[in-house]
Amino acid sequence: MPLAKTVSSTLVEVAQIMEPNDANFLGKVFGGAILAMIDLCAYAASSKFAGTICVTASFDRVDFHEPINLGELVTMKGRISYAGRTSVEVTIEVYAENLLHGTQRHTNTARVNMVALGPDLKPVGVPALICETREEKVAFLEGKLRREVRQRRRQEAEAIRARFVSAPEAELDRLLSVESLAEDYLGHSG
Repeated sequence: MPLAKTVSSTLVEVAQIMEPNDANFLGKVFGGAILAMIDLCAYAASSKFAGTICVTASFDRVDFHEPINLGELVTMKGRISYAGRTSVEVTIEVYAENLLHGTQRHTNTARVNMVALGPDLKPVGVPALICETREEKVAFLEGKLRREVRQRRRQEAEAIRARFVSAPEAELDRLLSVESLAEDYLGHSG
């Protein structure tokens, strides 16, 4: 396996026509169909980069900018935006194209965290990611920051859960009626 790969070498594109079995109750494309395609695109980009099977660890964020219509061609463009020791963040941009009118819209953006696995199904190292452009460097730093924030948030949540579990009944009743748990428990406003 190469010691390092460029961001541009990790690009994958996945495309599919949206059919009636992809519809939701409003006649648009069901979000779950898009999520499944995003997951497959993340697998393709991460496995191409890592040179081994990668599995989904988490969806960091999926933004639905606008609905997708049946009959449109959905194209997903995925690339590695951050690489850690055994995991990567894949950024995926989703576009819907009306083939009859030749118009294309950016409909979704997603960030998926994938973990590389070895033959024993344990995490294995991934290559370093070479950022060649300013945009790639910024994306890498943003991905690194998201990872650090996730880790910190996980630790905070575990500490707060422990406080909830050990709190007396009267404290739990009080907390059920507070306006903001974040303000009350973390000292954050908003």
